[in-house]
Amino acid sequence: MDLPAASVKGNCIMMDGDELERRSFLKATGGAAGALALAGCVGEEPGDDDDDGVEGGQDGVLNLVNATITSLDPIQSTDTASGRVVRQIFESLTHFPNGTTDLETRLADGYELSDDGLTYTFDIKEGVQFHNGDELTAHDFVYSFRRLAESPNSERGNFIVGDSSFLNVDAEFDESGDVEPESLAVEAVDDYTLEITLVTPAPDALEILAYDSFTVVPEGLVGDIEGYDGEIDQSEFSSERPVGTGPFEFEKWEPDAEVEVTRFDDYHGSVANVDGVHWAVFEDDEAEYTYAVEGNADMFNLPTAQYDASLIDAETDERGREVGTYGPLENGDTVDYVGVPQLSTFYFGFNVSSVPLEVRQAVAYVLDREVLIQTLFEGRGDEAYTFTPPGMWPGGADAYEAFLEEYPYSRDEANRDAARDVLEDAGYTDDEPYELTLTTYESDVFQEAGRQLRDQLAGLGVDLNLEEAPFATLQERGENGDLEFFSMGWTWNWPDPGYGMFGFEPENTDTSRMPEETTGFYLDWHESDTDAAQTAQDAWERIQAHPDPDDADVRNEGYVEMEEAIWEDMVCMPLHHELAEQFYYDHVDAEPFGAMGDYLQVFNEVTLDQ
Repeated sequence: MDLPAASVKGNCIMMDGDELERRSFLKATGGAAGALALAGCVGEEPGDDDDDGVEGGQDGVLNLVNATITSLDPIQSTDTASGRVVRQIFESLTHFPNGTTDLETRLADGYELSDDGLTYTFDIKEGVQFHNGDELTAHDFVYSFRRLAESPNSERGNFIVGDSSFLNVDAEFDESGDVEPESLAVEAVDDYTLEITLVTPAPDALEILAYDSFTVVPEGLVGDIEGYDGEIDQSEFSSERPVGTGPFEFEKWEPDAEVEVTRFDDYHGSVANVDGVHWAVFEDDEAEYTYAVEGNADMFNLPTAQYDASLIDAETDERGREVGTYGPLENGDTVDYVGVPQLSTFYFGFNVSSVPLEVRQAVAYVLDREVLIQTLFEGRGDEAYTFTPPGMWPGGADAYEAFLEEYPYSRDEANRDAARDVLEDAGYTDDEPYELTLTTYESDVFQEAGRQLRDQLAGLGVDLNLEEAPFATLQERGENGDLEFFSMGWTWNWPDPGYGMFGFEPENTDTSRMPEETTGFYLDWHESDTDAAQTAQDAWERIQAHPDPDDADVRNEGYVEMEEAIWEDMVCMPLHHELAEQFYYDHVDAEPFGAMGDYLQVFNEVTLDQ
């Protein structure tokens, strides 16, 4: 999922042993026949009294900060800013509680897997109520998954159907490649039994089903697929009347200003301890910081310009998280602190059709990641040379370090001589330079990174121009193929390399078909006729052709080949893997989030002391 600049903090990602063991267990059981009830959600039953005797929760609104939101329709939302809100309103069959990598059930009580590993049969939790009063049934999932596969508003249809999809649910297609209505192999056996049949085994099926796009909405609510007139149109659903089963229901959204949800008192799980959650929307770092230190936000991030690592007093817990305090802030307060190695990567991307290969390679030569991390990110990250974080690297830490030894663009130095040589060979000189524009988040940090690159490229044959754009604008321009060189980030919604590598399949980077048909990164790599592009395409097709859990070695080999191809054609220049951090005032009681990220937090368990 794309990351806005507000998420930028930085550090290397390493999953602890318990998390890796848990994931391995789920993969093993996912490839075998039989039944398994995953761990259920933990918390109070609805209506339990809190310590203060207030049934259903404690007064007070949790005030947070967010970046620009694009849509609250789960099949249309693809960015973390929108996802933070979507997670409070909507729910799926499984989930990663509080952003940890420990997969648990949410709206499923358990499941069975057929002997051939293709058919999942889920027991749907009974007594669950939608925010509009409807009771949840398996039919709602059939409708919701059909929307994901069939709706023209879906931006993640290729997650559920098609040979290159993650689940590859069985379906029929028309001549244009669209899913035939009602052909999706998702069936309500009865009101509380859901059956999903795949074309090929999916080793990460249970993790994939936790993704936002697989959340459930009431059957027939939106009339954007055949067979349903709909009670409201999709534009209204996505911005004014989203309806789910989550612990909070929608209250209001004013674009570029604020969004708010309120406690759902009939929630099937632990009823929220707060009256609601409010996000103020900022793109400007200084405005966000001022808002936080003036006490308007209960939980917040600190822009790097106002960050001082020496003010952290924390200890490492069993999951590798730093938990403690930070301060004092400018206002004199010392706040609680959490720093979590997160499965994410921030990068500079190139549109291949707009920027010549030699220019892309020259930029890679002059980037000094060590200086970037220490001087700009204040040590809040480790250098990223691969898109896949080291904690998920195929073969483990030793294989990752061995792979880095082959990095072709000079590690930990700005190699201006090598950059000059490759540019001169292409005919670009100081007298006749190539004009290149870098478009970044509205972020002082990323603009300063651009200025450093501009200085290193000066006199070599590339004139680098800088511009900023709001995150939503970056996404829109990227999908239109209107970016040359740009900043972007990616966070993993389930811990598997394939969830990042799908975006580099060259055919999936075709911006002329985004976002309806292609959902890759904004690279237009399909237009390149290089050996590297063909290697990446072949590797991804081989990965997709070997979905069986026993074929992990084949998939891992393909992921490594794709990383090598990314290097060779330099379509993406990873910058850093982040240490996601969260700061909150002493009156807030919240569990630390996990390696999947704070945007997966659901706030019904948070309490406020004032």
